[in-house]
Amino acid sequence: MSSSRVLDVAGLGVSVGPLTLLTDVTFGVGRGERVGLIGESGSGKSLTGLSVLGLLPEDLHARGSIRLAGVDHDIVGANERAMSRVRGRDVAMVFQEPMTALNPTMRVGEQVAETIVLHRRCGRGEARQAAVALLDAVGLPSPADTARAFPHQLSGGQRQRVVLAIALANDPELLVCDEPTTALDVTVQALVLDLIVRGVSARDAALLFITHDLAVVATVCERVLVMYGGRIVEAGPVEEVFRRPRHRYTQGLLEASDLEELAAPGRLRTIPGSVPAAGRFPDGCVFRTRCAHATTVCREAPPWTGETPERGYACHHPAGVKV
Repeated sequence: MSSSRVLDVAGLGVSVGPLTLLTDVTFGVGRGERVGLIGESGSGKSLTGLSVLGLLPEDLHARGSIRLAGVDHDIVGANERAMSRVRGRDVAMVFQEPMTALNPTMRVGEQVAETIVLHRRCGRGEARQAAVALLDAVGLPSPADTARAFPHQLSGGQRQRVVLAIALANDPELLVCDEPTTALDVTVQALVLDLIVRGVSARDAALLFITHDLAVVATVCERVLVMYGGRIVEAGPVEEVFRRPRHRYTQGLLEASDLEELAAPGRLRTIPGSVPAAGRFPDGCVFRTRCAHATTVCREAPPWTGETPERGYACHHPAGVKV
């Protein structure tokens, strides 16, 4: 692993029985870097995030390699005992629905303190004080009172901030966010996004932000990975990819978006069809059954074309390129 890398994913594949869900997923996230992972539901984004945390269900089989800075073993194949020392310390996750991430029978302060006690050499009293400070840092009003509340006594936005406080409690090297603002209204969403960016920036941590919302990626991230059919089909700096998409899937996402100056002129378009069921992706280019530009060559898997070390795509008929 490069000294500047916090996360290195190489050749990651995930399958269940004979069905392949992820194929050759390869990317890295540098220290202090904010990377977005986008695509429609069913593209494999969340599965990638769960793989990084070693949280795949038991019936799913992973192959390839996932390396984290400061961790002396590969995440792929690591047992639960080894991963329990990694999660919350080296890598942490903010999930989409905070009520499923929080214990409804425990006060929120105890839940924040619990992860501190687990990974630091400190007593309960010190951990509780640190928990109140974290709740204050994520913008919760009256943090001492909030620490004594149960999750159901807080709003959705407040609960998500509690989850963020837990995730940042031990200054992880990598924060993975999986659709953390989908269930929030626009005003609260902006607040939570700002807290996430400030939280990772203050710690010089890396961020892997999983979402289907291109506007959020444009706001939060510096680099973007576009995923479809369990594969990364395009990657590059956010502004470069959004203004000059190469893969026809990326182009379709942008034409269907309402990103003001980044959206295609005229009425919004739609991508015909839907994402194939997991593990039922077509051979060759996984997008070919929905692509208006597909030809017989698309029955063969397109090679990865790297325009620069950080910019590339896998498409036989790339947009804006004469082939």
